[in-house]
Amino acid sequence: TWNDEMQRFKEDELADSGAMLLGRTTYEIFAGSWPKETGDFAERFNALPKYVASTSLKALDWKPAELLKGALPDAVRELKQGSGGNIYVHGSLSVAQELLRHGLVDRVRLLSYPGAVGQGKPLFPPGEQVSLELISATPFSNGVVALEYAPVMGKA
Repeated sequence: TWNDEMQRFKEDELADSGAMLLGRTTYEIFAGSWPKETGDFAERFNALPKYVASTSLKALDWKPAELLKGALPDAVRELKQGSGGNIYVHGSLSVAQELLRHGLVDRVRLLSYPGAVGQGKPLFPPGEQVSLELISATPFSNGVVALEYAPVMGKA
């Protein structure tokens, strides 16, 4: 159940964001709903620059947005060099996996819920070991735990 602690966690995350990086599917889902939302959080979320990794999208209606060109790892390296802040990947599992593979992820932030459905897509690239160092673990009163990890490069 969503609560005030989770809301604060997401607000802090948003305040730390300089831009969003999204895959096509997540961009289309967000573009179909977020522009209709109101309030301070929605205004800030909608105003963030959005970088979209897609070879099939030709136009982006949810602005400000830019289609990334070329190979994703190269485009993200360039973004990180010129970024005015942290770039968050929301959803976009294939994007996150590719960035992990190429050592382009600085932090992994997860909300772990007290339950399991026994199915779903793996977060980490299948068949690859990803070493992580725990940065913080914050339990919320509803049983959810906010976890933050740093990938440890060169260590399997």
